[in-house]
Amino acid sequence: MSRIALPLLTGLIGTAILVWLGTWQMQRLEWKREILTQIDSRIGGDPAPLPATGDADPETDRYQPVLLNGTIEADELYVLVSRKRVGAGYLVISPFVTQDGRRILVDRGFIPVEDRDVDRSSGPKEINGNLHWPDDRTSSTPENDIAGNTWFARDVAVMAEELGTEPLLVIARNMSPPDPGVTPLPVDTSGIPNDHLQYAITWYSLAVVWLIGTIALVWRLRQTKEG
Repeated sequence: MSRIALPLLTGLIGTAILVWLGTWQMQRLEWKREILTQIDSRIGGDPAPLPATGDADPETDRYQPVLLNGTIEADELYVLVSRKRVGAGYLVISPFVTQDGRRILVDRGFIPVEDRDVDRSSGPKEINGNLHWPDDRTSSTPENDIAGNTWFARDVAVMAEELGTEPLLVIARNMSPPDPGVTPLPVDTSGIPNDHLQYAITWYSLAVVWLIGTIALVWRLRQTKEG
């Protein structure tokens, strides 16, 4: 009995730890779902005024809906992106001057690569969108080619300096009049990862494998002893 006690105890403890980890991930899954539900509710909520100049907070004001009237200016920055089943293209970022004279950034949406040099409409617009501070940059993201006007991340502060605006970015949901040739890519939660279910399945699967391995080891030790 002493020969199998330690392997059995180790196997049971290991299985319990793996099951606990899987259960913890399931709890995280429910927590993340609640967070995503709250974000979805905020994204589709009632518009609010822009935060006062200098008072914007990327944490508390992120996803805040806004309804703006003003003028889109002709300057454009191009952020290289790729869309599934569409291919490569650019997000078009332009300065927007509100009716009370504030200059901010507007992400107008997506254009195909070949439309980069097409003239787009500027002038008076009503924009329905959301404040956002995108987290586009990863360790593998190239540095922006500012001189060549090819950007690889929506670095709000740098773009604002380049276009002479406040460091505020509104991602358009729709415009009136519409922006011909530009496909709005509204803010949503599809880009926020929620991998906790996969993690839970992994931990539970490892628990099953660990338990089967423990049973097999104990059985082999008993067979050896009886032999």
